[in-house]
Parts: sequence; structure tokens; C-alpha cells
Amino acid sequence: APDQPPAPPAIASQSGGCAVAGGRMTDTRRRVKVYTLNEDRQWDDRGTGHVSSCYVERLKGMSLLVRAESDGSLLLESKINPNTAYQKQQDTLIVWSEAENYDLALSFQEKAGCDEIWEKICQVQGKDPSVDITQDLVDESEEERFDDMSSPGLELPSCELSRLEEIAELVASSLPSPLRREKLALALENEGYIKKLLEIFHVCEDLENIEGLHHLYEIIKGIFLLNRTALFEVMFSEECIMDVIGCLEYDPSLSHSRKHREFLTKTAKFKEVIPISDPELKQKIHQTYRVQYIQDMVLPTPSVFEENMLSTLHSFIFFNKVEIVGMLQEDEKFLTDLFAQLTDEATDEEKRQELVNFLKEFCAFSQTLQPQNRDAFFKTLSNMGILPALEVILGMDDAQVRSAATDIFSYLVEYNPSMVREFVMQEAQQNDDDILLINLIIEHMICDTDPELGGAVLLMGLLRTLVDPENMLATANKTEKTEFLGFFYKHCMHVLTAPLLANTTEDKPSKDDFQTAQLLALILELLTFCVEHHTYHIKNYIINKDILRRVLVLMASKHAFLALCALRFKRKIIGLKDEFYNRYIMKSFLFEPVVKAFLNNGSRYNLMNSAIIEMFEFIRVEDIKSLTAHVIENYWKALEDVDYVQTFKGLKLRFEQQRERQDNPKLDSMRSILRNHRYRRDARTLEDEEEMWFNTDEDDMEDGEAVVPPSDKTKNDEDIMDPISKFMERKKLKESEEKEVLLKTNLSGRQSPSFKLSFSSGTKSNLTSQSSASNLPGSPGSPGSPGSPGSPGSVSKSTSQMAAITTKGGLVGLVDYPDDDEDDDEDEDKEETLPLSKKAKLESS
Repeated sequence: APDQPPAPPAIASQSGGCAVAGGRMTDTRRRVKVYTLNEDRQWDDRGTGHVSSCYVERLKGMSLLVRAESDGSLLLESKINPNTAYQKQQDTLIVWSEAENYDLALSFQEKAGCDEIWEKICQVQGKDPSVDITQDLVDESEEERFDDMSSPGLELPSCELSRLEEIAELVASSLPSPLRREKLALALENEGYIKKLLEIFHVCEDLENIEGLHHLYEIIKGIFLLNRTALFEVMFSEECIMDVIGCLEYDPSLSHSRKHREFLTKTAKFKEVIPISDPELKQKIHQTYRVQYIQDMVLPTPSVFEENMLSTLHSFIFFNKVEIVGMLQEDEKFLTDLFAQLTDEATDEEKRQELVNFLKEFCAFSQTLQPQNRDAFFKTLSNMGILPALEVILGMDDAQVRSAATDIFSYLVEYNPSMVREFVMQEAQQNDDDILLINLIIEHMICDTDPELGGAVLLMGLLRTLVDPENMLATANKTEKTEFLGFFYKHCMHVLTAPLLANTTEDKPSKDDFQTAQLLALILELLTFCVEHHTYHIKNYIINKDILRRVLVLMASKHAFLALCALRFKRKIIGLKDEFYNRYIMKSFLFEPVVKAFLNNGSRYNLMNSAIIEMFEFIRVEDIKSLTAHVIENYWKALEDVDYVQTFKGLKLRFEQQRERQDNPKLDSMRSILRNHRYRRDARTLEDEEEMWFNTDEDDMEDGEAVVPPSDKTKNDEDIMDPISKFMERKKLKESEEKEVLLKTNLSGRQSPSFKLSFSSGTKSNLTSQSSASNLPGSPGSPGSPGSPGSPGSVSKSTSQMAAITTKGGLVGLVDYPDDDEDDDEDEDKEETLPLSKKAKLESS
């Protein structure tokens, strides 16, 4: 069978071949487990018992009965339906469907018992027991293809009180089959059957015939599941809808009927805030409300399988709402009166509240419109002056009215933020900052009385949408981003930051209650968003108003979430790696509150601890030199004992390396050259630089320089020299001389900081005298001849790798080559052990 779930597990066989039940031997051939298929397409075990087949009077047919072996209770009672497809699987399983989405299985302990029951089923259906399936399973298209469509449609029983049970069974049995559903729907439409059923409903209510009312509930619910628009139009008509709701009050699963009609007629009141002259529009509004009520309140929550069966009901409500919005939109007099009364000061508070609630509902309905229709809808509202009207309403004292106006404003911002921005920039040319629409929104956010600040959170989201450059337009002649952000920082930002500035005048927050902390956290969240997206506008504001220093006062708050918000704000600024921000931070010593919070937190391993360490780790990893130096110079003593992470020691190391490079600028440039193994130079440039080197005056060589001539031993097999290596060698020799001069200057003049002077070198270098450099090309001592001892790359490993840098006063230091190959290090070690006299002999030999 198509889409067949995995077979249920077979029942375990027992030793002995029989089971004892009720004190007597029972044939194990009939012992079965009953399974049902759940929503996840997995088999659920319903119990173990013994199966039999017999005629059941109540079901009017041969049925399968399974009684539990534990207590004899009935586990299964299923009529063998002549049209149901039964399947025999794996010799011990029989599987079938009771309804479209209710599958059953019997798992037999023995094959013989399975064969016996299978024969009974085949006998009832008139099939040969040798088959493994009693009905051909065809898909819907095949069913429709082979069914004789010219055959007469479904014949409904006459609509009488005595036949309600029969009608209910017919409706229930038709639902699983798409073809039978179609025929049933056509029969109900053609014969005006629904109205006849509703007439019987009145009779049943008058007679208090509860059984009949329960049948009617099942029938009407089944008609809903037929999912037919034509039937809905009959059921939801003015004359029928209340009776349909009445039928649905008598749910058989409830002990008492529900009072839906009473609620709709007495409790729910329809208010016309502005008189609606069109009777069709008024009727459509009534109908939509009632159908929505049926969907949400009256009909039971649909199962997974029934949801799709109610898709037409959803569509019916959807298109009704579209029609209502369209009809109201076309009624210009209605909308004109609405906005006129909204903004009229003479309108009383209750009336205005109703008007605003109506407008809110109107905007909510618009969410069902297609994009092009929604465009037209909001354009109509804009032309009618909805934004000036909202500005007036938001300035009123009534909290409920303001709340509804905020919801309307949210619809406008979500739909078209540019429209709102354009309006507020235009009004800024005429009005004071205090009554600007955006400033009113900010004030409502600040003054939210809800302890959880639910309204403030919504408003902060709207403000974020308005200041988000991602949804701002850029045209050929103007940029919305530049214009609006300029306006916002000039007219609105001071209103947003006012609570923050007012609360941070001292070393700790002046008010530190929970609600204030929540509000400041919201403001900081928006400011952090601005730091990330607004570049120079927010940078100028922060630096000119000293905002970061004020924000860091909140690090002393007793509310951890607020202290973390302040830290997150600073972390976002540092993450930009902007030297303007960095200079501002260093000038104002703005790491002090962070370090203080870190030390106050002590050894607690919490989010504050991790977040502060992460900030310093970022500075270390990204090598932000200015901040590294600032932190170490000012806060190292406070942080040097922190050893459970290596962040601060790493920062100190960065700082020391930085100082080393500052005092030895040539060292850094040489290291960068040597690190780049793919360094390439133009051949002509290389030759020019070599020429300059060879033409260096003898005077450039310092007095007292230790000259180490090359060894006589050469590697004759190296015939070709790498010109790049040659150039690197010359450059290093030259830098060695310059370094010596620099050291002399340091020693003779100011006291230089203590550090180890080291050169990284991948090739071997020799300091040669001017006389040896002037040898003829090709001679053994010529530095430029390939294969000669003076050539880079051809020097033997016995050549001295160490040059003593001396002054007239004596030995100053040694040049170290930490990056040389291991063999070279060994050679160095050997030479270091030789006395100076032996070295001199080697050099003269």
C-alpha cells in the first residue's frame, strides 16, 4: 500500500503454546495485540487480548471483537465493512483503516489464528482468502477515472426527525472519500437541505430532544468539514447563521450546552462610531464578526487532519475583511468624518476612544490586503492626515487612547518608515522640538508606567526601525540617511538621552530601582545600535557630550543587566577600532570604571567577569596599540595578579614588543621583510641598490667595528645564486651598521630602555671589510661572485655566525640570530666556546 507505516511489532510467542485465562486453557492462536497509528505515524500498543468474530446487533453486521486477557474488558469492536481495504502482512498482521486518519492493526501470536480471522473477513467481503489485500487501493485520480461519473449522485435520506441518526452516519461516512464528499456537497446544495435541517433544529429545541440536537451538531460540524464555499454562503446568511451557531451549542462531549447565541445577541454590541450608510457594508461587518466567532470559539480546535478541511472557512473570513476595507476606503465621507472627529477638541473622551479603537481595527484588517491594495490603503490614510491626527492623539492624557494610537503608529512604521520620516522632517520646520511626533514617541517610551515596560519595548523597536539606515532611500538628488540622521541628532537625540544624563551626574546612578534600570537598558540598546550603524553622527555626539563616561557610571549599578548594557556599549565602540574613539577613551581614562567593576566582581566566574576579559582579549588579539599602551601604563598594577587567564600578561607582552619596535624602528621593518618569503623586487631596482651599497664610502664604516672575513672553505656545487637572497644579505649588513650607530648614540646620550636586541635571519651574513668588498669580481673574496665564500647562500657552516659590535670603549653587546636553522645555532655555540686568541688565528688563516 502507498505511504504504508512500518509494521507494528509482532507479539512474542510464549513457551508452552497456550495461555491460562479465567482458570481454563485458552487457544493462543487467537491471542493478539491491538495497535493504533498515532499522528507521528508510529504504532501505539492498546493492549493484549483474544480476538473473535461474531454478529453484533448494535453495529448490524459481522464484527471483530478483542477482549483483554487481563480483565476481559473490550479492547476493540470493529464492524467488518464490505468496502474497507484489509491487508495481511508478514503472515501474522492484519491492518486496516477505520476512517481516513484512524489506522488499526492486529498482531497475532500465531499464523494459524491470523489465517482464521482473515478467512472470516474475506467471507464477509466475498473475497478469496488467498489474496493479501481485500480491496484494490487506487489513488484519487484513478478513483475518479474509473468511477462512472454519469451514475446518479448521492441520495440523501428524507429530512425528518426520525432519520437524523441515519443522516449523521451518512455525513460521517462520506468525509474520508473525496469523491463521496463532492457528491454529498452537491446533494446538500441542490435540495436546500441545510434550511430543512435548521427547521428540524427548532423542533428539537422546542421538544428538548437532546439526542436529536446531538445528531444535528455532528451533521453541521461534518458540513463545515466539507469545505465548500457555496454551503458556507447558505449557512452564514443573515437568516441561517444564528441557527447554525445554535446547532453547534449542543456538543455531545459536553455535559451542558454553550450559550453562544446569548453572548452574540446580548453581550456583544455593535457600535457605529461613525454612522455607516451602506446596508451591505453593515451586514458584511456583522457576518464577519460572527463567522470569526464560530472559527475561534464555537468549532472545536481542529485536529492535525482537520485543519486543511477548514481552509475555505479561513478564506471566507479573509475575503470578507478585504471587502470591508475596500468599501470603507471608497467611502470618502466616512473617513473624512472619522479624522475630523478624532482631532476635534470638542469630541468627548469616550467617543474619541471608540474612534481610535475603530481606526486601530481598521488598520489591523488592512494586514490581510495584497501588497498593492495595502499601498493604496495607507496612501488613502496618509492623504486623510493620519500622522497629524496621531500627533494630536499622542499628546492627550488618556492612556488607553494613547496606547491605541501607538499601535496604529506601529502599523505605519512597519509598512512605510520613509513616509513617517518625511512627515517628521517637514513638521520640524514649523513646530518646536517638544511637540514633534518622534519626540512624543520617545516621551511615551520614557514615561511608560508598566512595571515591565511592555509599551516602551514596542516603541523602542519602532524608533530603531526609523533610525535604521538599511531601510532608508537614496535618490540622485538627495539622501534620506543624511537628511534624517542630521534631523534626528539635532532635534531628538537630546530627548532620548535625557534620562541617562540625569541619572549619571555622580559616580554611581542617582536612581537605581528596577524600572529605571530597565528604561536605561532600553536607551543603551538603541544607542549601541546607533554606534554600529551611524558612524560620524553618533561619534560626534558621544565625544562632544561625553556620553561614554556617563554610560560607564552605570557599571556601578546593582542591576547586573544594566552594568552589562553599559559594558556592551563600550565594547561596541572599541570594536570599531576607531582612533578618534580611542583617543577620547584614553584622554578621559574611561577604562577606570571597567577595571574597578572587574576588581569589585572579585573571583566570581560570571557574565560580567567573562565580558570584561573578552574586551581586553579583543584589544590584545586585534593589537590595538594605543589602547594596549594605555591599559598597561595605567592599570597594570591592578591587573598583574590575574593569572587564571593569560589575557593581561599577553597585553603586557604586546606592550613590551611595541616599545621595543618604537626604540628600534629598523628592527620592525627588517622582521616584516624576512617574514614575507614571497617578496619580489624589480631587477633594475635591485641592481641600483646593490650599486649604491658597493659605492658606499669607507668613512661609513665605523671605527672599531669587528670585521669577520669569510672562511676559505666553499661549496663548489652551488653554481647559481638567488639575487633576492643576495639583496637581503646586503640590506642586513647595512642595517647592522646603522644599528651600531644607533646603539652608540643611545649609550653616549640618553639611557635607552633595557631590551634584548635580536635580528631574525633566514640566511647567513658576514661583516666584511671595505678592502674585501673591493676585490675583483670573480676573485675568491668578491662578494658578488657566484660560489665564492663571500656570496650569500654559499657560506660554509663553519663560518662565524656571530659578530661582536664594539665601540672605542670596548665590547657593547652581541647580535643574536634566534630564527636561524638548528645547525647554525650549533655552529654559533661552538664558536662561542673558542678563546679570542684562537678566533683571531682562524680569521688570519
